[in-house]
Order: sequence, then C-alpha cells, then structure tokens
Amino acid sequence: MSKFKHFLGIDASKEYFDAVVILDGIKEKPVHSQFVNDYKGIKSLYKWLKEQGSTFENTLVCLEHTGMYGKLIIKYLMVYNFSLWVEMSLKIIKSIGIQRGKNDKVDAERIAFYAMKNVEESITYNPPRTEIDKIKNLLSLREKLVDTKSCLLRNAKELKSFDLEVAKFSEKLQKNTIKGIDLDLKNIERQLDNIIKEDENLCRIYKIVTSVIGIGRVTTLFLICYTNEFTMYSTPRQLACYAGVVPFEHTSGKSIRAKPKVHYLANKKLKKQLHMCALSAIKHDPELKLYFNKKVEEGKSKMLVINNVRNKLVHRVCACIRENKIFEKRQVA
Repeated sequence: MSKFKHFLGIDASKEYFDAVVILDGIKEKPVHSQFVNDYKGIKSLYKWLKEQGSTFENTLVCLEHTGMYGKLIIKYLMVYNFSLWVEMSLKIIKSIGIQRGKNDKVDAERIAFYAMKNVEESITYNPPRTEIDKIKNLLSLREKLVDTKSCLLRNAKELKSFDLEVAKFSEKLQKNTIKGIDLDLKNIERQLDNIIKEDENLCRIYKIVTSVIGIGRVTTLFLICYTNEFTMYSTPRQLACYAGVVPFEHTSGKSIRAKPKVHYLANKKLKKQLHMCALSAIKHDPELKLYFNKKVEEGKSKMLVINNVRNKLVHRVCACIRENKIFEKRQVA
C-alpha cells in the first residue's frame, strides 16, 4: 500500500513550469497553477501545495528529464524533503496511449496521472553529487572542444586537395586557435584529475574500473556519470542494455524473422566508448584476443564478436565494483 495520497505532476520549461496536483487520487478534479522557474517560483509552489493540504509526507512529485530546466525544481523540492520521481518522457507518453492535442497544463496533468497510476513502480530520485555534476560539465566541454579541433583539422586537410595556397593560409589562421584548444583540453584533464584525487569514493571507483584491460580514463568517467557512481543499475545486464551492447530478439509469427539487435534508445556515447575499449581489449588482453580469434574462425561476424567483448567488459567492470577488487589478469594456457 502506497503512503502517497496526492500526486503532483510538473512540466518544466525555461521560464515557467506548470504544476498539476491530483488530490486524494481523484483524477477528475486536478488542481493547476503556473510558476516562474526560479527560487521564488518554487517557494510559491510550496505555499500553494500547503494550501491544498499536499505535503512532503503524503505527496509524490513526478517530472520528466528536461536537463537544466528541471535542475532548480529538483534541488529545492529535495530541500523541502519531497519524494521525487524523475522519469523518461517517452515512457510517460507511451504509457498514456493515444492522445489528442497538448499544452503545458495538459502535459503536467498527464505526468500527475502517470505518477498516480504507476505509484507502486515509482523510483525515488537519487541526485548525483556536486562532484559528478562537475565531471559531467567538464566532459561535455571536452567533447565540444575535441569536435571543434577535429573539424578545423579536417577542413585544412580537405583544402589541400583543391587549393594548396588557400590551405596553407587557412592552417596559419587556425594555428593559434588549435593551440588554444589544446591548452584548454590540458586544463580540463587537470581539473578532472583533481576532482578524482580529492574524492575518496571516486578515486576508489576510478582505480577499479581502469584496472580492467581496455577501459580507459574517459570511458571510466562516462560510466561514473551515467551510473551515478554505479548506484543506478542493480545488475550488469541492466547496465549492458543501457549501454546498447545487449541484442534483443525481433520476431513475430512466421513472417518476421529479423536479426537480434540492440535497442535504439541505448546510450550512444557510452556504446561508442565501449566499442573503442573492446578493440583495445582484443589487442592487449590475451584471453579476449583468443576468444575473438576463436569465434571469428568459427564463422561468427566480427561485429557480433566485438559486441560480445563489449558485453564482457561491462560484466567485468560490474564484478570488480561489486567485489571492490582490482581486476586480475587471467593467464591463458
């Protein structure tokens, strides 16, 4: 039996957020209000809820993942001790069925109804620590700088095929920019190292994960961020599914017989990182190298075997974290 009597749905945007509360589970009489998306607005929300008899003890708050737009709401509602459920927007949409029309008020009402209907499956939101947010922001900035540098170098290289003089002029102009990007990347790496060194738990996790052959520093940081320090997934298979390294059957009756494939909602960034890790592991880990060669000789597709290696790496990382042990390299006979 759920302890919640009231269900609050919030639809957040940049400037405002709409709030709809279903009182005593009576969905026919939802109460709606709109607030400014800042500290004063959230304070007004708290007072408004109090007037409705909705408190942190009897109310489940549900909102969608909206990136930075929902950060302030989550932060202050947690200060007020509310139970928060931060859910995927696609999951909410698909659970409701066919709907006609939409606006912010209607969306907030649908979120509140979703929370009431699925209260037994609700997952209390566990916010990442400040250190994890810092790592996320630094990784995001690093990725943008790397992409910018690659774009500049690629442009100069392509120009050489058509106009050598213009290419040299372009390289000369870009030289200082690329130097500046390289300097910024070094500073980011330094800051990431400092965050890891100064935090005991992050330092422990970092040492364990990087001990797995093939897993590098950037992939380790991505894993730490996306799993909230390995607290979001209870089994290695769940994490492997999220990372897009578990293929699922796709058949129906006699006519549909597609090859097993990974889900399109998988985390593409993590999947890409794990792909590079798998290639490195096949090269440097004797056990995985032997496994790869054996399966390829048996006629298996190379991409299928590489995906299996990615899956193995995820399971190795999770096993090491679970046992709190450094990975031990196995001897191959």
